[in-house]
Amino acid sequence: QVQLVESGGGEVQPGGSLRLSCAASATIYGAMGWYRQAPGKQRELVADITRRGSANYADPVRGRFTISRDNAKNTVYLQMNSLKPEDTAVYYCNFDNFWGQGTQVTVSP
Repeated sequence: QVQLVESGGGEVQPGGSLRLSCAASATIYGAMGWYRQAPGKQRELVADITRRGSANYADPVRGRFTISRDNAKNTVYLQMNSLKPEDTAVYYCNFDNFWGQGTQVTVSP
């Protein structure tokens, strides 16, 4: 079993920034990712990153969000800049079939 614990969500105005963190309870050798789910919508991939640091981004966030990981700390991060109201969602950390509890991100004036 792997536990994933997210932190860093909150409420910001459009154009603002937030940094999410996800700490894993064990060493993760595979890719880790961030997903999000807005009310009434399906959960979607935001970004993922391999252990070696190769990152992949969904089109809506490319150029605004940056995913990174610290393997020594078993932690993955999501730096979110230039946030938009449509980024409002619950953000989930993922590895394989393990999910974190989610952290709310709200972008509103």
